[in-house]
Amino acid sequence: MKRWLRYLYALLIPSVALGERCAIPFFGIRVVEESTGVGVPLVELRMIHGASWVSDHAGWIAFHEPGLMDRELSWLVSGPGISYPKDGFGYACFRARSTPGTVAILRVRQNNIATRIGRVTGQGLYRDSELLGKAVPLPNGNGIGLLGQDSVQAVEYQDKLFWLWGDTSIARYPLGNFQTTSAWTARDADPEKGLRYDYFTIPDSLEKLRPMLPLTDPGAVWMFGLLSQRDAQGRERLFAGYSRQQGLVPADEKGIAEFSAEKGRFEVVAPRDKNESWRMPMGHAVRVTTAAGDHWYFSAPFAHVRVRADVADLLRDDVYEMLRFDPDSAQWQWQRDLPPTTAAEEKILLEKKLMPATQARYQIREPQTGRVIRVHGASIQWNEWRKRFVMIAVQAGDSSDPSPLGEVWYAESSAIDGPWTTAVKIATHPAYSYYNPIHHRFFDREGGRVIYFEGTYTKEFSGQSHATPRYDYNQLLYRLDLGDARLRPISR
Repeated sequence: MKRWLRYLYALLIPSVALGERCAIPFFGIRVVEESTGVGVPLVELRMIHGASWVSDHAGWIAFHEPGLMDRELSWLVSGPGISYPKDGFGYACFRARSTPGTVAILRVRQNNIATRIGRVTGQGLYRDSELLGKAVPLPNGNGIGLLGQDSVQAVEYQDKLFWLWGDTSIARYPLGNFQTTSAWTARDADPEKGLRYDYFTIPDSLEKLRPMLPLTDPGAVWMFGLLSQRDAQGRERLFAGYSRQQGLVPADEKGIAEFSAEKGRFEVVAPRDKNESWRMPMGHAVRVTTAAGDHWYFSAPFAHVRVRADVADLLRDDVYEMLRFDPDSAQWQWQRDLPPTTAAEEKILLEKKLMPATQARYQIREPQTGRVIRVHGASIQWNEWRKRFVMIAVQAGDSSDPSPLGEVWYAESSAIDGPWTTAVKIATHPAYSYYNPIHHRFFDREGGRVIYFEGTYTKEFSGQSHATPRYDYNQLLYRLDLGDARLRPISR
């Protein structure tokens, strides 16, 4: 029987010729920022017949194309937030001789205020670097064949960094893990060199991701509002809100889950009504102490929901407070009975003159044009260097914007709940999406002057049919220097 099974297995697996070796001599192209010489990831070189190559995390492209080696070639240069000089015919065209074993330098200008560090999830971060024989700081692959990850949350927990993602794609089948993926990294991880994730896998099967909140009923399980809170006994505990839903439709189930260190996964500890929208962790959790006390605020995108920073209160559904504008008193009030006033509702109140303009909190404007920036998703954190709360936000754009869901803005406020009045665009992703941004405060450098944020880079929701190879549906990391002079309009 075993011999018969081995025979069937051999028929099902494509044959592989053993003992053969091949050597492919590459032509190397290093894409660098013109003023610093630092490698620039996510720059595409496309030839006129459609073949394309995209620079890796270090800015390298390994080129080998039969029939096109050791000859003069040209590539059209493009990439989000970069520019390259155009010739007399309007082509941003890079020319070089593709001689194997040699290197050409392509100098581009990064126009974003935020500097793109590169992709931090998926396979082949340093793919081209490795093909060219360059030393790389991280392995190019992960043992589970993970290809893409959506919408990240991360907190400091048990002296490490605990990471949590939404839908995760894998190499062995089109359907991946849709019940949340998690991993650890070291507390002192360097985001500039890439992050070495230690993923939670199924016991006795290190090649399979562990569903972190496995629910029996159908639907994807998404988690948000991840936070670490000590209880009355001093134990550090990890909580998050969750929803189970079958696509971008109303949820079939909602609640709060807690991480079990013993089981290595989350468990539901406080179910909520599926129609509940506010009385649970959501968006990104930020702990802030004010005259009103010590609270968790949830930015989704604005911080207009809070709960006292206490485990018992976190799990209750009758003590969450929502920030609402009262037209009768013309004041904002934290209360427990009604939903918060949203940016869209605030706009209506202003138009109907039921709210004084001086009371507006969410009408963020671009200083040059005065137009209001509609915020789709945002992350808010306290910044020690600016001594203010800083927001990294993605705009809900329209047809006049470079992308409908890929323009990233920076704003500041003296209070976690606003007002937010002025924003400066810090990154663009034309004809592509970049959503659910998160600022990782634990990576802040130079006393908070330098901060890091990441978001999901994907063609979804953009109308774009061409997916950027290896980068699509992954997390893209940026560095932002808050001392950049181009951010000065925020301070006016």
